[in-house]
Amino acid sequence: MTTIESAGRISGAGAGFLDRERTIATAGFNRWLVPPAALCIHLCIGMAYGFSVFWLPLSRAIGLTAPKACPDISLWQELFTTTCDWKVASLGWMYTLFFVVLGLSAAMWGGWLERAGPRKAGFVAACCWCGGLLLGAIGIYVHQLWIMWLGSGVIGGIGLGLGYISPVSTLVKWFPDRRGMATGMAIMGFGGGAMIGAPLANWLMDQFKTPTSVGVWETFLTMGVIYLVFMMIGAFRYRLPPTGWKPEGWTAPSEKKTMISEHHVHLDNAHKTPQFWLIWWVLCLNVSAGIGVIGMASPMLQEIFAGKLIGLPDVGFNALNAAQKAQIAGIAAGFAGLLSLFNIGGRFVWASLSDYIGRKNTYYTFFILGIVLYALAPTFAAMGSKLLFVLGFGIILSMYGGGFATVPAYLADMFGTQFVGAIHGRLLTAWSTAGIIGPVVVNYIREFQLAAGVPRDQLYNTTMYILCAMLIAGLICNYLIKPVDSKWYMSEAEVSKLQASTPGANAGQSGSFGIGTGGLDGKAALFWAFVAIPLAWGVYKTLQSAWNIF
Repeated sequence: MTTIESAGRISGAGAGFLDRERTIATAGFNRWLVPPAALCIHLCIGMAYGFSVFWLPLSRAIGLTAPKACPDISLWQELFTTTCDWKVASLGWMYTLFFVVLGLSAAMWGGWLERAGPRKAGFVAACCWCGGLLLGAIGIYVHQLWIMWLGSGVIGGIGLGLGYISPVSTLVKWFPDRRGMATGMAIMGFGGGAMIGAPLANWLMDQFKTPTSVGVWETFLTMGVIYLVFMMIGAFRYRLPPTGWKPEGWTAPSEKKTMISEHHVHLDNAHKTPQFWLIWWVLCLNVSAGIGVIGMASPMLQEIFAGKLIGLPDVGFNALNAAQKAQIAGIAAGFAGLLSLFNIGGRFVWASLSDYIGRKNTYYTFFILGIVLYALAPTFAAMGSKLLFVLGFGIILSMYGGGFATVPAYLADMFGTQFVGAIHGRLLTAWSTAGIIGPVVVNYIREFQLAAGVPRDQLYNTTMYILCAMLIAGLICNYLIKPVDSKWYMSEAEVSKLQASTPGANAGQSGSFGIGTGGLDGKAALFWAFVAIPLAWGVYKTLQSAWNIF
């Protein structure tokens, strides 16, 4: 029996099945089994992006064929009414709840995750996200909006936060040689969740629809069960490397030649450094620009191109009849789906590229290229070029997703890997903030422009220039990021003491412990296929719906 096998068995003795001690990998483990475990969780919680498919059916949950509207009802009254249908705008608050609670829960419980380990965090995330869907189904069944908000929005949002950060520090520890690629593989699943979940939800609603039900509560219940199975598989397949593990033959890059630190900053001190807040603003500004576009992608394409989408180049949006507007709405839905595909691809491609060009240079690329593309968007619209417009925003959304996937590696480079998951959790409050800033900027400027009589095809010009200004501010923040001052580093004694108290510690030993770098063996190939098949189906459905744009 090898040293690490003995250590793993001893450390796991008497530990609960969810405890960190039971997740320490032993000799022969393949690290390539960990990313698909993370994808199992992220592909499920990523459905948060696709929840808008429920809004229209829910807006006629009582009226069934048409909304049973109560025009003078307040939002407070809507929370408790059983006789009036909910407004789409009121349902849309769920989207805000998701991402505000995600950021807050990740910040609050990130430190606990580091102590408890990814398996327990993934288990709790599955219970919260799927339990939230169950409670949401009950809220829909009894027609109580407050129950749906509490269930899917708040409890589900806690599941989102824990599920989102659960694989981050684990993957960074397993892939110190490819930090960006590793986090990109997992976090791309969050962007891809809606590609699978939205068409699945539409299909389920069609199956469950009856003369007395729009089929939404049944869909919530079914998807909750499906997601619970997938997320539990992911949670129980998580493994942690032994303390001191590193890939066989790998040597850490020199600090003098890179922005990658060999030292660790304690969780309690990370937020005291200027680097934390500069990266906070880098993420916030990058996300604010992108998330506003995501929320308005469908109406933006319809209002800018209008009749051009259906072969009527001289017909503006207001001149289209109801049937034509319905036709272009279907095409615009394909545009939104195509943007989600760029969002997913960008998470993997940009994060992987950052391993070669560095995190700071990757964000330089995001900001500089983003500024150029936002500034050119009105020109593409004026030219009537759907191809350039769609391609431009596709690249923008790839960098939006790439920003999410690259930032955990950026944090690991700055603050070390000891507390990266918890630090990342706190940084996600930037996402919560951006989830308010981005949509408010885009939506309110649009309303102001409409009130001022600006033509529909020019409604977004001013918005694009304001988003450019936000990216310029992000560019400056990225420029100001320097290595962390050595006064914030944990001493070797502090690190050794912390690691000695960690399950699976090996008394200062380091090496590969018989684990090596792994590869795509039979077990890994099967696990990757398990997550790749539904993802490929989602890509197919997205491309199918986007085909009509051109």
